[in-house]
Amino acid sequence: MAGLLLWGVLAVPPVRRSLESGMVTHALQMALLVVVGGILGRALGSITREEFAGCNHFGVTGTVLALFTLAVWLLPVSLDRARDIPGWEVAKFVSLPLLAGLPLARSWSRLPPVARGALWANAIPMAIVMGWLYRDAPIRLCNNYLVGDQKLLGLGLWGVAVVLAAWGMVRALVGSTPMTSRPPL
Repeated sequence: MAGLLLWGVLAVPPVRRSLESGMVTHALQMALLVVVGGILGRALGSITREEFAGCNHFGVTGTVLALFTLAVWLLPVSLDRARDIPGWEVAKFVSLPLLAGLPLARSWSRLPPVARGALWANAIPMAIVMGWLYRDAPIRLCNNYLVGDQKLLGLGLWGVAVVLAAWGMVRALVGSTPMTSRPPL
């Protein structure tokens, strides 16, 4: 219920317009939509062998689907189109939870630990590069947002990179429990 409730709150027109009024809050809205999918994916219960037989054996298929979906929404033009074209807005509200968050939630525990580590390690330089792109681009990348919003999002992405790096270092130094108690298929 929590995922559906959050999804509904994000779709309420005043909330949606408020979040889409700034570039940083629009990015936050998109991250929350992925979280909605993650909550829904976890709510579906345990993953059985039969569920993944032949199509998502090691979680690769779901993870690749999620990564391609996220890649589309990382493009600055996608932010503009989601604000300007109602069909893109609907696509954002459907694709981020159902094609990014849900597949990640259902596939992440099936990925081998090395693959999970590689994805986390790749997220750090990706956030740095995207932050640099938004921060230092000589032109506005999104027509709906001012250059100041763009630079602020760049700084926010650098902050995300720092948090991810610090989190990874703490896990490496302190240790951690496995992310799932289920063995990979």
